[in-house]
Amino acid sequence: MQYPHFKYHPNAYKLDLFAQEEGVCDVCNEHRSLKYEASFYAEEDPNYICPFCIADGSAAKKYEGSFNDYCGIEGISPDPDDPAPKIPQEMLLEICERTPSYLSWQQEVWLTHCNEPCAFIDYADTKSIEPFKDEILSELDTFISEETLDYISKDGDCVGYLFQCVQCGKHKLHVDFS
Repeated sequence: MQYPHFKYHPNAYKLDLFAQEEGVCDVCNEHRSLKYEASFYAEEDPNYICPFCIADGSAAKKYEGSFNDYCGIEGISPDPDDPAPKIPQEMLLEICERTPSYLSWQQEVWLTHCNEPCAFIDYADTKSIEPFKDEILSELDTFISEETLDYISKDGDCVGYLFQCVQCGKHKLHVDFS
């Protein structure tokens, strides 16, 4: 079966965000074999969401929920007095309502570049970021030191999250601690 492609999460099916599990989607009521297993923020907690209902926005609409927090997108502030985001609203909503989240220790952060959300590529460790280290260092969050990069892993207490700009291809890294 051909599953939907997620522009800002091109590897979603490879990262344990979906489980091979037969069931009926709570949104479309169709029999499916791929169940979403990561974050979904809503008052109701649906048992089964299929990738089709994420991609078309029907899951977020039905449950008035989101897969990623709007204020967790880099450059977005909850303060109404802050300047408006430079990223078009439709792109921000695509991250929140039509893009699977990723697994993290704390709340997810979605990085941006070139006035657009980046694509989440993979969980990162010291070895996997080596080819992009100079790019990453030039964009590294100010609260993360270069030495921190020596300790990141894909599944430990200090996890790296690798993003890539969909416009220019530059790599960026978010780091999260348990």
